[in-house]
Amino acid sequence: MATYRYQATNASGKTVKGIIEGDSSRHARQLLREQRLSPFDIKETDGKQSQQADSSGQSFAWFSFSSRVRLSAGDLALFTRQLATLIQANLPVADALNAVAKQTEKSAIKTMILDINAKVVEGHTLAFALGEYPKVFGTMYCSMVQAGEKTGFLGQVLERLADYTESSQYTQQKVKTAMIYPIVLLVVALSVITALMILVVPKLIKSFSIQGIELPALTQLVIAMSDFIINYGLMSVLTLLVVIIIVTRWFKPPERLIRWHRVLLRLPVFGSLIRISDTARFASTLSILVSSGVPLVESLRIAGAVLSNLVLKTVCEDVVQTVQEGGSFSKALHNTGQF
Repeated sequence: MATYRYQATNASGKTVKGIIEGDSSRHARQLLREQRLSPFDIKETDGKQSQQADSSGQSFAWFSFSSRVRLSAGDLALFTRQLATLIQANLPVADALNAVAKQTEKSAIKTMILDINAKVVEGHTLAFALGEYPKVFGTMYCSMVQAGEKTGFLGQVLERLADYTESSQYTQQKVKTAMIYPIVLLVVALSVITALMILVVPKLIKSFSIQGIELPALTQLVIAMSDFIINYGLMSVLTLLVVIIIVTRWFKPPERLIRWHRVLLRLPVFGSLIRISDTARFASTLSILVSSGVPLVESLRIAGAVLSNLVLKTVCEDVVQTVQEGGSFSKALHNTGQF
């Protein structure tokens, strides 16, 4: 089946837009008429047929679409939960995807789900179809789905994924909510201080200079800060931006970034926080993957990819190599001295 984007008029004469799946454009028009819609423009959105294909068999237009699609944490959690519920109700994967697409109001997401459904109908696995959208469904997501398909427990695996994505969404939401107040407070405080330094303090300086009053050291410091902001404020901001760009580019080579990450791990407080954070992320990801039936070596490789510190990521690669060669997982972790 192909996916078509249409424009039609409903019974009230209003123009409606949407996406529909059909064997051909004629079949799609027939389906629209059954919904009491009068289509006047219908175009195929499947890039494989509508655009010139490249040497790999995929079209440039469809590749760019799949690379542009983004799902928020909430949308991903909702999609996973809906799919898990339908598959656990013994609905075939293609029918479940089609049902989820019908419930989706966002056009880009609906197009993506219908394309995934089309690939499943063609005979591809769900994991392969999801893997066509790497920006939406990460390596861990696809590996868990693949393990669920192989073991026959796809519904249970999707249920775990739904719990995981919803938990991640809840955590992100709490962090964002907690950060709103201090960020707003900081912006307002800086704005007020800058306005006082530029508009109020210069007027006070004139009155003090007329009266010839000897000013305390703290007041003189405030006046000096005001003069600096007025004379060099814009230049300082531009210099700071240039410094940030230079530092960012300097850390681009992996060897420099690894050295910096090694320094971060040695810092008294921040080093412990980074190690604890990455260890917790590594352990929770590994637990989900192994419990879903993903092989240990593959689980270790995926769990290592979620680490933020490059030094710990390199250590995890050594652990994967040791386990792959037949070594003990616990001994490999113990020998690193990092986890």
